[in-house]
Amino acid sequence: MSAFINEIEIAQILERNQNPDPAKVSAVLNKAKEMKGLDLEDVAVLSKITDPMQLFELFEEANHIKEKIYGKRLVIFAPLYISNLCANECSYCAFRAKNKSILRRSLNQDEIKRETEILVSQGHKRILMVAGESYPKQGFQYIIDSIASIYEAKVGNGEIRRVNVNIAPLDLPDFKLLKEAKIGTFQLFQETYNRQIYSEVHTGGKKKDYDYRVTALHRAMEAGIDDVGIGVLFGLADFHFELLALMQHIQELEKVFGVGPHTISVPRIEPATGSDLSAHPPHAVSDLDFRKIIAILRLAVPYTGIIMSTRETAHMRRDTFALGVSQISAGSRTNPGGYSDSLHDDSGQFCLGDHRPLDEVIRDVAEMDYIPSFCTGCYRLGRTGQDFMDRAKPGDIKNHCNPNAVSTFMEYLMDYASYETRLIGENLIEDVISSMHGLARERAITLLEKVKNGNHDMYC
Repeated sequence: MSAFINEIEIAQILERNQNPDPAKVSAVLNKAKEMKGLDLEDVAVLSKITDPMQLFELFEEANHIKEKIYGKRLVIFAPLYISNLCANECSYCAFRAKNKSILRRSLNQDEIKRETEILVSQGHKRILMVAGESYPKQGFQYIIDSIASIYEAKVGNGEIRRVNVNIAPLDLPDFKLLKEAKIGTFQLFQETYNRQIYSEVHTGGKKKDYDYRVTALHRAMEAGIDDVGIGVLFGLADFHFELLALMQHIQELEKVFGVGPHTISVPRIEPATGSDLSAHPPHAVSDLDFRKIIAILRLAVPYTGIIMSTRETAHMRRDTFALGVSQISAGSRTNPGGYSDSLHDDSGQFCLGDHRPLDEVIRDVAEMDYIPSFCTGCYRLGRTGQDFMDRAKPGDIKNHCNPNAVSTFMEYLMDYASYETRLIGENLIEDVISSMHGLARERAITLLEKVKNGNHDMYC
């Protein structure tokens, strides 16, 4: 039994903070300015904010903390769905085992390489490999082989430099094999932390086991995977509850391993083929509450990355950049073979809100004065887990991340960007360099010169 998710404690905290007075809200926002994180009581207070002025203050503080820690950079990645085979019955998901409305497909290794080559030819350097929770006849070896195929794919000077994975929970020995395959982050969502709702929406397959899933990140970290990604599928249960349960999970990882998750994802339920529930979420989250969730998480765990997928519309994604989001997917497809198929079928896991190609997303991000980053330097130099946090909290990590963001963006502009995007991007880089100081500026200028001289994969 995973006792670290304490629903009784959550209910008591939420009850105490049904209507927090303005002084209490101000005290929590002042505490957040210290960038040392927030506790469950603080998160409950902020989650109950409804006053427009207090919401404005919350959003302003989230923007301030985000820019102080991360600067004006956004990490870019693409999901690569290799299979939609699944043995589970999740009532919100198109991949559920009994759904006859989608075409089942698992890519072979040549097809995986082809999909990867398409992403590389667009300029991608990071991939999140995703698979339904069932594998072809090769079993788990299919996952290991697929990771190798992604890393092997080359197009000119381009290649994938970091493969993160979102797959079914594993036992400790298989997590060790995953570590040996040189993955970046292992990502797994609990979907909902509410046990009753969890049992209602997961009616078949191994995923029915709440405790096995909620302890999976423990096993991953025991196996040496020190970058793990966590998340909730907002809309299944009350978001106030989910936020506090998410914090309990984070605190548990910090207590046991000394470091919490590397990233938090914040997906909302989107319509999925063959799923009535997905079209009518039981606890739908409004756009305003969604913005509030992101801002609260930025204050509560200031040094943890927050991921925004293409589930959301371009407009919503833009709004969340200033509230704490630090990583975004771009040009996504959620069906196996989706990048090479000229006609996209209904075999995706869910409906997308942002269908724009990578170059258009990059141009839009740059026009907002954010630097799109394709950096993978920390992972490849061993700055992960506790070491990353030790550098991030005193601010040292910006001396690496900001120069790397600029150099990888310039590499993208020179090798892949349209003329219009390159023009906007190069002007932005000039402005960013002029605003940098000290060691970060020196490193950025050095890396930029190397890239302009034809070098690739420059990082510090």
